[in-house]
Amino acid sequence: MRAIWKGSIAFGLVNVPVKIYTATEDHDIRFHQVHAKDGGRIKYDRVCTVCGKSVQYADIDKAYESPEGEKIILTDEDFAKLPAAEKHEVPVLQFVPSEQIDPILFDKSYYLEPDSNTPKAYVLLATTLERIDRVALVHFTLRQKTRLAALRVRDGMLVLQTLLWPDEVRAAEFESLDGVAEPKPQEIKMAETLVETMSDDFDPGQYTDEYQIELKRLLDEAIASGTGKVADQPEAAPTAIDAEVVDLVAALQRSLEASGRRTTSGNGSGDSKKATPAKKTVAKAAKKTAEKPAKKPAKKAVARKGA
Repeated sequence: MRAIWKGSIAFGLVNVPVKIYTATEDHDIRFHQVHAKDGGRIKYDRVCTVCGKSVQYADIDKAYESPEGEKIILTDEDFAKLPAAEKHEVPVLQFVPSEQIDPILFDKSYYLEPDSNTPKAYVLLATTLERIDRVALVHFTLRQKTRLAALRVRDGMLVLQTLLWPDEVRAAEFESLDGVAEPKPQEIKMAETLVETMSDDFDPGQYTDEYQIELKRLLDEAIASGTGKVADQPEAAPTAIDAEVVDLVAALQRSLEASGRRTTSGNGSGDSKKATPAKKTVAKAAKKTAEKPAKKPAKKAVARKGA
């Protein structure tokens, strides 16, 4: 890995020299745009709309156009005058409980390596953060942009995660959720039972990007064929898609059965009398649902509203 930033963490009067590395990488396969007719690469040219000539990147400045149509051009010298955190210092602002930071605020992650012959201050800060179970809020300036960031510990190493500013998170208000009826007790119980059957400890290693694996296989086959083209593939059989769930209890019952939890039989050993309370709840709810005449959801909602 190559360090993208060097500086120090200002921890009170203690300075912790560090190097910063990008912690994540994108494994998605990249494609070029080509002309479908002859396969020629599509190139993009920076052309000035006034003189019609190509413009080198070094000759490009940034412009802002106000709502009234006024154009303002800023140079690198103009941006250098703006207030920003010290470019080679990451000042600690405060320490906060980890659970108080909403995960939606997390942006990019970076590893911090000690940049000193005696990394004692680095180890001290990492050990302290791990013992108190808190994260340090810091200011971090990278590429002329100052961000708020969270400094935490992962496997004994300091990790910096930039945070979105609060006004960068959109407020979500959906009319489709207005006036929605609360779930029924039997629906909640069955949903909780289904969650229990699907619960386990998180192991990221058991999940793979199937799309990228199949895409790589497809490209390898095309290369091996020597034609540079993908062979025609047989069309996959259409997958059956359930219509909108009409009865949640029935859908939960089918989900439980599919997960291997038999709710109407016994405990799997042939003794149908030894059913757990959760199984009894599911079986009772399923039986109650089966005895009800089928009705359309819209009509049921209207009938309740008018009652």
